[in-house]
Amino acid sequence: MSALLLAVFVAVALFAASALVILIVAGERSPTEIRLVELGALPGDDAKVPFRYRVGDLLSFISTPLAPLRNFLRSNDEELAYRLSIAGYRRRQDAETYLSAKLLAPVVGVLLATFTGAQNLLVYGLALAAAGFFAPDLFLFYAINKRKTKLGLTLPDAVDLLVICMEAGLGLDQAVLRVAEEMELVCPALSEELRIISREQRAGKPRLDAWRSMANRVDLDTVRQFVAMLVQTEKLGTPIARTLEQFADSLRTKRMLMAEENAAKTTVKLVFPLVFFIFPAIFVVLLGPAVITLMQGFEQSAK
Repeated sequence: MSALLLAVFVAVALFAASALVILIVAGERSPTEIRLVELGALPGDDAKVPFRYRVGDLLSFISTPLAPLRNFLRSNDEELAYRLSIAGYRRRQDAETYLSAKLLAPVVGVLLATFTGAQNLLVYGLALAAAGFFAPDLFLFYAINKRKTKLGLTLPDAVDLLVICMEAGLGLDQAVLRVAEEMELVCPALSEELRIISREQRAGKPRLDAWRSMANRVDLDTVRQFVAMLVQTEKLGTPIARTLEQFADSLRTKRMLMAEENAAKTTVKLVFPLVFFIFPAIFVVLLGPAVITLMQGFEQSAK
């Protein structure tokens, strides 16, 4: 039985490896992607396609027989595309990749359980299958929090750059493009969002609607406040450079207060490692010789 399971596992691994090689070597762009390359919305043919896109295509290809079940999961989760967009995965294939991983991970968990050699194979198999089923959800939750944290930390610097560009004579739209170029290496997520705003405006979308769309895509309170400030400045006609400078100052103050709050929490967080890991070692080092001496004294007195 174990030999049969091993043969099945090896066959699945070889099939996945061959499909991955085919997708990486023989992958071609669709006509839509070619048009987007011409418009500058996607990297050209000389750029390397991200590896996670190829892995996503591989997972979708392997889980093709499970397409009905994948469509059923998608129909029951209407907010899946929105949650993936918040995490930065906005391709149409990203939802299929997520659902494919959700369906294939339990199978991999069951296969791994067969190699444990435990007597309670059913229990281990169910446990690993459940862990594999919920692993994509945990990864998505982690990716959302990580992206939000990165955007919240780099937004004050981006606003400062906006102020500098506008004081140098650039308009808001040109300043946004300039800041997107400067922030590409520091925070690619924020640079991508600013470039999307520029593309939407070039496509004819009003400026305020484009900024509101960014707030909905990011789902961050700081960005919503920034967009609300821009909307109010646009309606009242106040100098936007001065308003941005005051807003950037408030963001820096808020970031400093958060850093101080996290620093103050470290004393409480250190209590548990001290009590459970450091204090026992100190007690052993300090009281160990005394305990040994007392035990030897009791033995001699007993004799």
